Amino acid sequence: MSELVRYEVRDQVAIITVDNPPVNALSPGVPEAIEAAVARAAQDTAALAVVLIGAGSTFIAGADIRFFGTITTREASFERSRAV
Repeated sequence: MSELVRYEVRDQVAIITVDNPPVNALSPGVPEAIEAAVARAAQDTAALAVVLIGAGSTFIAGADIRFFGTITTREASFERSRAV
């Protein structure tokens, strides 16, 4: 699991924490790490619910604009949107 996203289970709740200071931006690797954490929670028999939170005082604010430069086709844009 990426260091940008943490996964833990407390009291039967999977807590997925986005930790990408300073504002938990959706930079390269973050959406994929969130997706992996959600998949992990789906398979985790100890987790009955899932909560997605942001570390610090910000949930998720924006995205790294360099991230958009990697999207070269309309299909890639739709796929990235679905992943987020």
